Amino acid sequence: MTQAAFARADDRSRPMTAQEKRVVFASSAGSIFEWYDFFLYGSLASIISKHFFSNVNPTAAYIFTLLAFSAGFAVRPLGAILFGRLGDMVGRKYTFLITILIMGISTFLVGLLPTFNGVGFVAPILLVLLRLLQGLALGGEYGGAAIFVGEHSPQRRRGYYTSWIQTTATLGFLLSLIVVLAFRALIGEQDFELYGWRFPFLMSFALLVGSVWMRLQLKETPAFRMMKAQGRGSRAPVSEAFGTWGNAKIALIALFGGVAGQAVVWYTGQFYALFFLTRILKVDLGIATMLLAGALIIGAPFFLFFGWLSDKIGRKPVILGGCLLAALLYFPIFKGLTVAINPALAHAQATAPVTVVADPAQCSFQFDPIESTQFVTSCDLAKNALASAAVNYSNAVGPAGAVAHITIGGKQIAAFDGSKLSKEELAQKRAAFEAEVLTAIEAAGYPAAADPARMNKPAALGLLTLLIILVAMAYGPIAAQLVELFPTRIRYTSLSLPYHIGNGWFGGFLPPLAFAMVAASGNIYFGLWYPIAVALMTVVVGFFLVPETKDRNIYASD
Repeated sequence: MTQAAFARADDRSRPMTAQEKRVVFASSAGSIFEWYDFFLYGSLASIISKHFFSNVNPTAAYIFTLLAFSAGFAVRPLGAILFGRLGDMVGRKYTFLITILIMGISTFLVGLLPTFNGVGFVAPILLVLLRLLQGLALGGEYGGAAIFVGEHSPQRRRGYYTSWIQTTATLGFLLSLIVVLAFRALIGEQDFELYGWRFPFLMSFALLVGSVWMRLQLKETPAFRMMKAQGRGSRAPVSEAFGTWGNAKIALIALFGGVAGQAVVWYTGQFYALFFLTRILKVDLGIATMLLAGALIIGAPFFLFFGWLSDKIGRKPVILGGCLLAALLYFPIFKGLTVAINPALAHAQATAPVTVVADPAQCSFQFDPIESTQFVTSCDLAKNALASAAVNYSNAVGPAGAVAHITIGGKQIAAFDGSKLSKEELAQKRAAFEAEVLTAIEAAGYPAAADPARMNKPAALGLLTLLIILVAMAYGPIAAQLVELFPTRIRYTSLSLPYHIGNGWFGGFLPPLAFAMVAASGNIYFGLWYPIAVALMTVVVGFFLVPETKDRNIYASD
């Protein structure tokens, strides 16, 4: 088979054929289902925390749930290496058939797991193991789908056609939200929290069957077939991709100058936004889900728009522009969400600020998921009481050795030193102290929950949509850029690893890290500093080191 046999595939200006459009549809649809499987856990995090981590306090349980959620992200780079090597040696098609089978079966099994009340610590262990399998599968899925579409696309429209793959993560997340809402409405809130949460996981089996059928109809990509026909395949894609500085340098530049910033923008705009609404602003999960689902629906076409725009003006200005705008706008957007969603909370924060005055030497980091640490100093007890009530507070330095106290508006509440109390005495005194704090908080106007009647839902929807547009700007062109950065012989391996380190580690650990930063500092916006710092790093590295790739001919890149 000669180069001429693939001339049409290497035509820079032709429209896509009907067969190639079917490739885009089948690849995208399968990826939507796979992302649905992976993100379903995040959509049900607040319920999962009650069933699988019921042995710890609610704050620790929620962070522990987010860490279990992030376990799937931790192993994504390993999946990238494993399936990337397979995809470069055996082929793109069969590799991402394997990944979708692993993902679908693992998700189905989550719906069958016993809970902590049934089997104790075995339940969260099994849950984490299944999350690890999901992460391995996803480590091979994205690279396969992005490359499959990218290697079928005409060069001058590659940004637009690969942006369909970029919509799949958001649409998979949206599908998980819609399915959860549907089952909640169908069987009722109480029954859904009791047992109905399993149904969305069990439903994944039907999606698995449909996805496998669609992918079986696809043919291997022209670029891979050309490479095989000419005997240019790599015998050791992992060592070739990362064992030589020339190729490894490109992967590092792609990670720090593109993927890392894109990842934190994606997870802040979608998952962290949902956690912020439900955990910080105390919005009912159903209302928060509907608002975010609406924003996802409105914002989804922007993935295609920014993919198209990257074909015109380049990948770099669109991706880096999205990261820069996100860094500049996050604080105004999230503060605006507080005013729009929970105006009573915003008013209380302005008129009755809460401060913990304590000796810093007495203050610990307020996160211990296995409860091995006893928070018994007056500072720890004061902060723990406020964290349990999800109240924003600031810190002030008190005299050395003095007992900490909380000021709420003009009221002062003294904490106590519990280090010399018995377990029973500590529990009794802590309960009384927390009740006093809660009463003072409510008297100062801090609401126990967001009032739906006082929400400015159109404003909230607009702000959430703006977050999704920032996501689309950073994420829409990234697949085309990554496909164009690496040669065909090691493309699957080279693309997958930086993508999944960026999204699996920089992005996947964002929700628990940001939530822990909030719990430690008391400032509900403090967690935003993490995505802002990473996004700004990507802007700087990307501007100086990432080449523009939109005019590269991927058939001549070997």
